[in-house]
Amino acid sequence: MAKKKDNKKWIDEITRCPECGSTHLVRDYERGELVCMDCGLVIDESYIDQGPEWRAFDSEQRDERARTGAPMTYTIHDRGLSTEISWKNKDSYGKSIPTKSRAQLYRLRKWQKRIKVSNAAERNLTQALQELERIASNLGLPKDVRETAALIYRKAVKENMIRGRSIEGVVAASLYAACRMLDIPRTLDEIASVTRVNKREIGRIYRIMVRTLKLSIFPTRPENYIDRFCARLKLSGEVKKKAYEILKMAEDMHILSGRGPTGVAAAAIYIASIMADERRTQREVAEIAGVTEVTIRNRYKELVEKLNLPVEI
Repeated sequence: MAKKKDNKKWIDEITRCPECGSTHLVRDYERGELVCMDCGLVIDESYIDQGPEWRAFDSEQRDERARTGAPMTYTIHDRGLSTEISWKNKDSYGKSIPTKSRAQLYRLRKWQKRIKVSNAAERNLTQALQELERIASNLGLPKDVRETAALIYRKAVKENMIRGRSIEGVVAASLYAACRMLDIPRTLDEIASVTRVNKREIGRIYRIMVRTLKLSIFPTRPENYIDRFCARLKLSGEVKKKAYEILKMAEDMHILSGRGPTGVAAAAIYIASIMADERRTQREVAEIAGVTEVTIRNRYKELVEKLNLPVEI
């Protein structure tokens, strides 16, 4: 593909898919992508939503109606509204600050940082949101999960849930709740592995948080884990498809009630890998899913027997 020109101009020039020649192109503003609906090719993944044009009759109105600047975010303690003095010693025109003025700039930068965090509550929030960013980065969580977790943590602070509990524990529970709410499941073991709080403590804080904040969270479904587990096991799309079919059959026969979603998902993937001749051992699947081999064997036997699958027990 030819090297991209200016983003908007380049996209406006595209009328056909470079892969299949289709003209059925759709702009996905939520993900910022230009997608071919026939072959699925993502033609551009940094598409900018220009938004509606605002009518302006002179330069003053145009300046007043400009929609620039960083958006508000809950992941910064002041929601990103305060002024930030850059660490670069340059002025607004990009010119270097004279040496005699750098000492003054250093003092301004130092006091600006102190003023941003003026009391104990803001210090707590700053520390918590930094920890939230660290955990989310280690787990590879998207921005919407981080924003939701930050909002949950702020609500927990208002309800005085922080008193007597570690900041890291409440942050971990907030991230776990946000993942559950947005159907991007992470197990308690995964979250505990990147924090200094054990799994049991995170689970206890999470349960208190759900009751106190009245969070609307539905039980995790085994299907939510299939894609991620299969990707980590390097299994093909055929295995994914068979695993989904097995779970659909099991759900129709109401045999998943009371079973842990990760264990059921792991067993379905194990069965599907055997049926597709891409067999993985129970130990390999158990390590990826964070369950024991015994759990996989028990779920495996139940699914094979009750669904009459063509697999030896």
